[in-house]
Amino acid sequence: MALLEVRDLRVEFRRRGEDPVHAVDGVSFDVEPGQTVGLVGESGCGKSVTALTIMGLLPKGGPHVSGSARFAGTELLSLSDKQMRDRRGRDLGMVFQDPLSSLNPVVPIGLQVTEVLERHRGMTRKQAAVEAADLLDKVGIPDPKRRLDEYPHQLSGGMRQRALIAIALACRPKLLIADEPTTALDVTIQAQILALLAELVRDTETALIMITHDLGVVAGLCDEVNVLYGGRVVERAKRHDLFGIPRHPYTHGLLASIPRLDAPRGERLSPIKGSVADNIPWTSGCAFAPRCPNAINVCVEQTPEMGSDPVVPDDRLLRCHNPVAPVEREARV
Repeated sequence: MALLEVRDLRVEFRRRGEDPVHAVDGVSFDVEPGQTVGLVGESGCGKSVTALTIMGLLPKGGPHVSGSARFAGTELLSLSDKQMRDRRGRDLGMVFQDPLSSLNPVVPIGLQVTEVLERHRGMTRKQAAVEAADLLDKVGIPDPKRRLDEYPHQLSGGMRQRALIAIALACRPKLLIADEPTTALDVTIQAQILALLAELVRDTETALIMITHDLGVVAGLCDEVNVLYGGRVVERAKRHDLFGIPRHPYTHGLLASIPRLDAPRGERLSPIKGSVADNIPWTSGCAFAPRCPNAINVCVEQTPEMGSDPVVPDDRLLRCHNPVAPVEREARV
């Protein structure tokens, strides 16, 4: 049985006098123990809202949530606030995008780690301090004992992100969600953080959900990739299959927009025209149709369903009326 089973997850934000916003619109995926699953797409595609819903961090009484998110057989969406607080930290961990805003600026790093250990693992203050220093050392922070007494503003961006990872891993969670953990970092530190996450998954069998807008980030990390657009998964495939033969025009566009080291000097990138706001409701057609170079009449008239790819013989799932031909990607590489 999968560690996490998300089925038909829907999150609807309702505003007075306006049409509801379907931030997440029927998302389904599984995460196995020790597996890394990517949720990829531009800002506004529903990635972070999906993660916050699983973690029980959406504002109460605001959005309307339906569907299912079962963790180790337990329905997370039906748990009370207290039950979710017990789950978070102990079984579920999350690394947010901006460590400076996620860490408490007036509390030393050490105390922010030890309070998790005391709360969820029942350690004494002395035991928690020893364990906290060990955690900071494991995530690659130099001189960890001294860092315990320092405040977030005294650490570099990379060290703050490592400290946030240490807090998320303090109780050895079975599932870790990383929401754009490398966006604010330079490429060198970004590579180190990604290598650290890969090492932690390999050594601890922790399941990881990597949320990012950059397919290049998941290239060497994820086992399976879910490409989201308009709150729905439009393509799901194993990493090598997706990068080798992207079939959905949106996936193809994301890959084409990544700079290539082997490209001729001065060659321009190929951005996806328009923005996420330029869409039509899924109920009347494909939300990507206004931006899609492959769009035909049926794309506007009929909503595509998720199904197996009839052309490429792999396990991928695809939501598209007119996919990119396999030879097109090879011709452009």
